[in-house]
Amino acid sequence: MKFVLIFGPQAVGKMTVGQELSKLTELKLFHNHMTIDLVSPFFDYGTKEGNRLVNLFRQEIFEAVAKSDLNGLIFTFVWAFDMKEDWDYVKKLCNLFNNEGAEIYLVELEAELNERLVRNKTPIRLEHKPTKRNIEWSENDLKNSMKKHRLNSYQGEIKYPNYIRVNNTSLSAQEVANMVKDQFGL
Repeated sequence: MKFVLIFGPQAVGKMTVGQELSKLTELKLFHNHMTIDLVSPFFDYGTKEGNRLVNLFRQEIFEAVAKSDLNGLIFTFVWAFDMKEDWDYVKKLCNLFNNEGAEIYLVELEAELNERLVRNKTPIRLEHKPTKRNIEWSENDLKNSMKKHRLNSYQGEIKYPNYIRVNNTSLSAQEVANMVKDQFGL
């Protein structure tokens, strides 16, 4: 079992890299909006009940996958490095899979803001993430989150042994997926 966590700021390409990596490795992709968009017709993600349901669905899926005979899982996540809760969440998630014997791989993506604003409007993003279809709101959320949180790590901050950081401003999702596959022998 392999667990690949792809993280970085909004519209950096986590889902599209995950889609390409899934094709190359046969690992299942679980992008974070699969649960956000499931719950959002009933409760906004930022609400108490919305957060509770998203976390409940994710936890149940993680536990089931970790105990399964699947080859593994790719999960995408926006990690706020200035928030202890996010550090704790990543540690808990990695421990869950590690305790079931999974190999853990962390993939951090970073890209220039102008490129992320372009990616925020791509058809594939809007197809798979209904809550991002309000472009004005989505762009404001993207910019505001940068002001509020640190969404990429500092050099040397990530201590996991299987870790790679990629600036994918000028790289395709397929190029990045191939880099990750080769780096970790997936």
